[in-house]
Amino acid sequence: MKQVRPKKNLGQHFLTDLSIAKRIADTVDACPDIPVLEVGPGMGVMTQYLVEKPRPFKVVEIDRESVAYLNEHFPKLRENILGEDFLRMDLQKVFDGQQFVLTGNYPYDISSQIFFKMLDNKDLIPCCTGMIQREVALRIASEPGTKAYGILSVLIQAWYDVEYLFTVEPDVFNPPPKVQSAVIRMTRNKVAHLDCDENLFKRVVKTVFNQRRKMLRVSLRQLFNSANPAPDGFFDHEIMTKRPEQLTIAQFVDLTNMVEKVLCVRTQNFDVGQE
Repeated sequence: MKQVRPKKNLGQHFLTDLSIAKRIADTVDACPDIPVLEVGPGMGVMTQYLVEKPRPFKVVEIDRESVAYLNEHFPKLRENILGEDFLRMDLQKVFDGQQFVLTGNYPYDISSQIFFKMLDNKDLIPCCTGMIQREVALRIASEPGTKAYGILSVLIQAWYDVEYLFTVEPDVFNPPPKVQSAVIRMTRNKVAHLDCDENLFKRVVKTVFNQRRKMLRVSLRQLFNSANPAPDGFFDHEIMTKRPEQLTIAQFVDLTNMVEKVLCVRTQNFDVGQE
């Protein structure tokens, strides 16, 4: 069978350097003894190294041409080639509820969506490795006080320890992307629960970073309105003079609790008024 043609609509950039492919495949070894799921294997440049590891292994690939290529070139993997859209999969069913490592040469245009799905399944995925656009990798690994620090940084680092492993240049891909790539590894930390409402935490983080240049006392007003205003003095707290990139995860937890307290009081008052 001829080689698979990279498809622009799928964001395919096939890695051609075997030594780099092996280095990426070996990043899963930091989380041994559990199954591995590779996303977007393409023609199997990483797959050839992952399939030799002594653990259960599956791949998920949305491109039918790539699925046909994998079936022909990796016959012993045939029962474990999933021709599906990763973003629509029920991950509980992949390894019958077992935890697994997520890895891949992720399409640039959906890498953030992949990681949000990882967060939704964080108890199922103790380790995630792979290659993404360097800019996104820097964002995920960045610390408070830096320009790259943002929504992905906070939401991922709340649950995972992030390692920026190495940079990959464009000339080792077909076709070469217009940007550098990077390989990262995210390993679940020991946090079992955030000390706040976790859904509200995500809402607060996204709200303030959508106006990242503004102080919190400005951006947080979106959570309130004229019919249901914040109480007097709420925006006078010292933290309200900060911008979102200045806050640690612990401070975002504290901020979420401050907001939740106001929202709960407001809801209680509303309920009393309705009775």
